[in-house]
Amino acid sequence: MPSADYLGWIATGVFVLSYFCRSPAALRSLQMAGAVLWIAYGMIISASPVIVANILVFAAAAWSTVRMRRVHAGKEQLS
Repeated sequence: MPSADYLGWIATGVFVLSYFCRSPAALRSLQMAGAVLWIAYGMIISASPVIVANILVFAAAAWSTVRMRRVHAGKEQLS
């Protein structure tokens, strides 16, 4: 099995693992980690749709993480 396949399978495992997260923060962290793996995989196999789709997934998870931290920080300031 080519090494690119191993990377694809690891990315798949990380993606599936994210479905078992109870914490939204852990979910977003796994989404970002999986997206990075998929981006690397897409680059190895020269698949632009895989790269672009996972850049968008990473950006959405990162934006959501920043937004939730700001909301959480705002609630702490009100206390």
